Amino acid sequence: MTLSGVVLPIGGVKGKVLGAKRAGIKEVLLPADNEPNAVADLTPEILGDMKIVYVRTLDEVLEHALQKDPVTPAIVPPEPKGKRVEVPRAIH
Repeated sequence: MTLSGVVLPIGGVKGKVLGAKRAGIKEVLLPADNEPNAVADLTPEILGDMKIVYVRTLDEVLEHALQKDPVTPAIVPPEPKGKRVEVPRAIH
């Protein structure tokens, strides 16, 4: 990516996409300039249900990469009172 926010082409598209598939990733963002070789290298059999989105600018990357719905933080239940475990203290 350039300082002005233009997404540059990358190498090794097939290997990167296959690695993402093995990791369970369902959507991959690739530079738009890589579309011709990605289409040639990645058959529908290889991709399966994986979705590829081609982007040209940082704005497009952020639009697809950031979650639009708010995420509810996990609530950690408080420790039950009265059942404290004593941890041995170091003797100095």
